[in-house]
Amino acid sequence: MNRREALQRTALALGYAVTGPALIGMLNGCKAAPELNYAPQFFTPEQALLIAELAEVLVPKTDTPGAKDAGVPAFIDGILKEVYPQADKDRFTKGLTDFDEEAKKTYGEPFATCSTDEKIALVKKHHEDALSKSSGGGSVGWWRAGSDGGKPFILEMKELTLLGFFTSQAGATQVLQYNQVPGPYKGCVPLAEVGKAWAT
Repeated sequence: MNRREALQRTALALGYAVTGPALIGMLNGCKAAPELNYAPQFFTPEQALLIAELAEVLVPKTDTPGAKDAGVPAFIDGILKEVYPQADKDRFTKGLTDFDEEAKKTYGEPFATCSTDEKIALVKKHHEDALSKSSGGGSVGWWRAGSDGGKPFILEMKELTLLGFFTSQAGATQVLQYNQVPGPYKGCVPLAEVGKAWAT
């Protein structure tokens, strides 16, 4: 018996006395939770799910692989664990937590389980806010748009996602123009002839 059948039988047994909020809560449990395809070393499992879903919004799967297909979440996990100084790790994880808290406040659930439209809307809002704050900074520069003097979380996440994606095998060979053994040097070739940017 699946969950929906159990709910129907319970409702019949109780004479349809199950309240609306309780029913909605039980049905929300039917949502398939996203799954991780790697074991996080730096992030908690919940943070890793958020990173995976956020990266997939930034580079979604279309006719080419998305961020998750290219292993971007594991790449970001590794970069933070092995490369980032502790202060930057702390700033990034705080930004991640704040981002998820806003999703919970706005949509009533963590970012990882929001609908695709809700995820896109929240990412767009944060991205536009970060860009508008950075454009008014004069000579300060966009990298200082964060309240703590660092790069805003969404821009840092975008940078890591793009770096991970375009240095992955899928990103370099299926999205960029790729030539494993370069031929002769051609200094100026119109992009129309190449078709897409080079991976190397």
